[in-house]
Amino acid sequence: MENKKNFFHLHLISDSTGETLISAGRAASVQFQSSMAIEHVYPLIRNRQQLLSVLDAVDREPGILLYTLVDQELAALLDGRCRELGIPCVNVLEPIMATFQAYLGAPSRRRVGAQHALNADYFARIEALNFTMDHDDGQMPEDYDEADVVLVGVSRSSKTPTSIYLANRGIKTANIPIVPGMELPENLFRATRPLIVGLVATTNRISQVRENRELGTTQGFDRQHYTDRAAINEELKYARALCARHNWPVIDVTHRSIEETAAAIVALRLKLR
Repeated sequence: MENKKNFFHLHLISDSTGETLISAGRAASVQFQSSMAIEHVYPLIRNRQQLLSVLDAVDREPGILLYTLVDQELAALLDGRCRELGIPCVNVLEPIMATFQAYLGAPSRRRVGAQHALNADYFARIEALNFTMDHDDGQMPEDYDEADVVLVGVSRSSKTPTSIYLANRGIKTANIPIVPGMELPENLFRATRPLIVGLVATTNRISQVRENRELGTTQGFDRQHYTDRAAINEELKYARALCARHNWPVIDVTHRSIEETAAAIVALRLKLR
């Protein structure tokens, strides 16, 4: 029998998009399996009138309140009102800011939305995303040497989602499927710039994911062969041997999240620089 969950209100108040708060709130709330948060997100709160309106809503549905407000007067107003209402509230960024200020010996600029400025890093991410989408699943092999990373692996080894995650970090990533009997593009072997990484998983994991893939209308698609564990085992043996032959590092993604796989790839890039 499924355990009954307790629900609570989680109020997230930000002077920017609220992405930082949403991530922090969810990271904390998932640690409490018997409870589930009802999220109330209030982005772009930048003046007293907006904040007072939000506080009225909080008063009607009290719960935990997390906030990121750069304006110290607004933050003080929020803290004081929460004390009056008896609502727990946390300024998520303030302890981090205080640590930075103490270590660096300088105050912060306290600029709203500074992390979303249209700077060189932003445009690098956009360029990386465009490159990655253009080079998904073996497309445009003629310019692999422009990539930062090339991922190779059998079907359903998380190549595409990992590529997109890396692109969001500004890393131009291409990915190529490894299919026994089909040669990889020659341009891949001639490329000197990218880090080439093989992704593998256990036979059971690959089969499980493939069974959930909807390919029934694909011409020539043989589901039985595609999900057959013996066939998958041979594919994985071939992929591992190919990577070993070319000295490409291999990452087993079976028990890794996309984020963990991407972090391992980033670590490899730093190690090989």
